[in-house]
Amino acid sequence: MIEIIPAIDIIDGKCVRLSQGDYQSKIVYNENPLEVAKEFESYGICRLHIVDLDGAKSKHIVNYRILEQIASRTSLVIDFGGGIKSDEDLVIAFENGAQMVTIGSVAAQKPSLFLSWLEKFGHEKMILGADVKDGMISINGWLEESGQELLPFLTSYIKKGVTKVLCTDINRDGMLQGPATELYQNILKFLPSVYLIASGGIKSIEDIRELKQAGIPAVVLGKALYEGHITLKELNEFMESADENSTEESC
Repeated sequence: MIEIIPAIDIIDGKCVRLSQGDYQSKIVYNENPLEVAKEFESYGICRLHIVDLDGAKSKHIVNYRILEQIASRTSLVIDFGGGIKSDEDLVIAFENGAQMVTIGSVAAQKPSLFLSWLEKFGHEKMILGADVKDGMISINGWLEESGQELLPFLTSYIKKGVTKVLCTDINRDGMLQGPATELYQNILKFLPSVYLIASGGIKSIEDIRELKQAGIPAVVLGKALYEGHITLKELNEFMESADENSTEESC
């Protein structure tokens, strides 16, 4: 079974998508992210990835009220990222309903702070964000390069207790060109114990099948859903079929 995690990216309180992290490429898909989340839930979705793009750019949480609305009015398990730079931001995220947070820039720039959060809140609540372009980690809403290579970055943190990694191939994100399956397989080859969440490039249900067959534990998808390349009905049928062939419980 592969875990399906739709993404809701937020700018100005609206559900949007970017291409390759470019804010100038913004397309608004829905004025009401709660409406989108409820529709996901109605089709059997259990998990949600929320990205505060305003927060990523501003370097502090901005859209926490949207998080609170979705968390309080659905039963979705939410991980939240974007703009989490301080203890205060982290507390705001958890107090407004995030069960997990995705941390990328802080992990790259302030490792001691990230490790303190890992120890304080537990590895089950912390997802290491690895936004990668041409093998290098990008930070701050993909606006800057960190100068760190992907595998050494991941390895150092997994040795220190990280168990979940969300890896986004920036070159493919929002481009509907298919996932970087080889990249994810390579990560699992060197780090087989990690719960790897693949992100970027999903264009069809066949892409999700490909990742599942490659042994990738989870996948985030966005534009393919919003533009109808994958329908929620199709996704629901895929999940139900996978459940029939799995001993794992859904939701």
